[in-house]
Amino acid sequence: MCLAVPMRIAELLPAGMALAEHDGVRKEVSVALIKDPAVDDYVIVHVGFALSKVDPKEARATLDLLAELAAPGE
Repeated sequence: MCLAVPMRIAELLPAGMALAEHDGVRKEVSVALIKDPAVDDYVIVHVGFALSKVDPKEARATLDLLAELAAPGE
């Protein structure tokens, strides 16, 4: 199974690349598939590629759900 996660673009880099981050983790990703990427956009990242932009509220809901799934059972 593959998982794509929402990440925020923290910095645009040369050559169609960007630094995306979530929860203190930064990853260099290609934004070549994204139209007009900008700092603070949320994007869906899979294997080093930003596949599409995502609404910030939708990104937050997905990240909250992933955090809940990763939390130890009660």
